[in-house]
Amino acid sequence: MLKREDLGAKPRESGCVSRRRLCAQLLLPSSPQSLRLVAPVWNRGTSGIRGLSKAVDPEGSQRKGRTLLQFLNDRFYDVEAVREYLLRKQVLKVQKKNRSVTYIKERYGPYIAGAYFVLKQGGSVKFRDREWMRADERGLSSLEFRKLQEVPLEAVDASGCAINYQGLDNLLALKELQSLSLRRCPHLDDWCLGRLYQLADSLQELSLAGCPRISERGLACLHHLQNLRRLDISDLPAVSNPGLTQILVEEMLPHCEVLGADWAQGLKVGPEEQSQDAAGSPIPA
Repeated sequence: MLKREDLGAKPRESGCVSRRRLCAQLLLPSSPQSLRLVAPVWNRGTSGIRGLSKAVDPEGSQRKGRTLLQFLNDRFYDVEAVREYLLRKQVLKVQKKNRSVTYIKERYGPYIAGAYFVLKQGGSVKFRDREWMRADERGLSSLEFRKLQEVPLEAVDASGCAINYQGLDNLLALKELQSLSLRRCPHLDDWCLGRLYQLADSLQELSLAGCPRISERGLACLHHLQNLRRLDISDLPAVSNPGLTQILVEEMLPHCEVLGADWAQGLKVGPEEQSQDAAGSPIPA
């Protein structure tokens, strides 16, 4: 009978010896420079091969970046398509924030619905004879909704909030609102100002400072607010001539204190007008 040695075959090793040799090949480095000690990576109390492989493999982040680029390349043909996609996502996010809280209005009334909308956006509100209320770290502040159902909402500070044309539906039902601050609201435009006439009977203070999309055309819609006593229209980039606009608004609202740009800033003559005046003026002898 032929033996395995006669056929050139290696003698069969026991399972224990094979496992030891395999472990030795895996643990012993081929060169001194290839030995790397990596601390185990723990993920939620358990260690795994996935976390350890990321720590050992320095190309993990690069591979992830290539995967993201491949994902974008498969779905978009150029940078403009990516830009339109991101812009569309941003618009949908703003629309979601400005949904009408009809279910709260039906259950608790317009005051609580308006307060809920503003607090959820990160603003603050003030009920009559109460202190200012703002959302806490856990979310919305612990309002006693049932006790405040009949208490009018007198002041709203929505500075920096993402309120747009649709979101104003939650504020226009506040018929006792006296003070409204919409400072630095990026989505507030001229069309939004055309809806504020519904607050004309009660609104006394209005701040539009720093809103980038409000121009003099939208400010013209404020002539309905004859009960205004204070109006802040400072720092409006879309207004072409701030000083002249402030003069026109003061004439439009004679009983209102209008805060705006400095006179020197708004009444400066542009370079084209200066050149025309210089060309048309007679040269002194």
